[in-house]
Amino acid sequence: MRSMLGFLGRDMAVDLGTANTLVYVRDRGIVLDEPSVVALNTRTGKIVAVGAEAKQMIGRTPGHIVAIRPLADGVITDLEVAEQMLRYFIRKVHRRPLTQPRLIIAVPSGITGVEQRAVKEAGYQAGARRVYIMEEPMAAAIGAGLPVQEASGSMVVDIGGGTTEVAVISLGGIVTSQSVRVGGDELDQAIIAHVKKEHSLLLGTRTAEEIKIAIGTACAPAVERRLPIRGRDLITGLPRTVEITDREVYEAIDEPLHTIVDSVQATLDECPPELAGDLATSGIVVTGGGALLDGLDHRLAEATGMPVKVADNPLLSVALGSGRCVEEFDRLQGVLVPEPRR
Repeated sequence: MRSMLGFLGRDMAVDLGTANTLVYVRDRGIVLDEPSVVALNTRTGKIVAVGAEAKQMIGRTPGHIVAIRPLADGVITDLEVAEQMLRYFIRKVHRRPLTQPRLIIAVPSGITGVEQRAVKEAGYQAGARRVYIMEEPMAAAIGAGLPVQEASGSMVVDIGGGTTEVAVISLGGIVTSQSVRVGGDELDQAIIAHVKKEHSLLLGTRTAEEIKIAIGTACAPAVERRLPIRGRDLITGLPRTVEITDREVYEAIDEPLHTIVDSVQATLDECPPELAGDLATSGIVVTGGGALLDGLDHRLAEATGMPVKVADNPLLSVALGSGRCVEEFDRLQGVLVPEPRR
């Protein structure tokens, strides 16, 4: 029998990401996937646009309209804007305004208690009746289909926009983990810095992301690929086009990638011997947008000597995992972050 809350409103899960926010609604699946961006009119204090529409405005707005990312490195940096963004997304998918859903929000495992409270407060202010916190690596592991509740080790590497979460999971809990504030955004910034230094060209974050997707690689390229890019010449101030190679991109993003690889190795070093034996067989599963970077699985396999597999739906793993907790709340509520004792 469904809880009384089931009649009050459909429960939902939110993957509140630095780059994108995904919303999963019970019995409907993932119903929203939009950039975590809000366009704000600084003169009136009112929101102009949210999500995909707001992202289109980044770098293209007049002085009094500012495109804000209310999350950085996986945590809320602007609580008021984050509340409004979350409220907008919830109301967009939850058409009955008088109902109050139960809400599960996935957050990085390394965030502080203060940051957790900020996330919960945003959920309550957005209209939720009850808010639960779920750690992203656990959600990613469930979404990737790993047997998290069994007495065997599973390892997940979730590379998001602002953070990389590495965790070894067994019996429904995280045994050991690392959370580093390096992700896709850091790779974009590394590309911007390289082009600025080597070509005296200033790029926007959207262009850097397009370069990363088109010719970015985690391994030294065997065959050279070139990509024409446009930016603003730092000397003349005029638009200019240059060609960039995949070798340049590889060298630009090598340092942040090295940090990610180090975090995986550090997590393995802390893993109990019994679970390490399980991982030698089951291997590592990579999720998140960073999992789509060409050659990343090969680089991790080379560094760890273990089999590495990219999840079937790496961009959706966290949302699917937290959504499964919504669907099977009674069975899986043990994997949620427990309420602090009062």
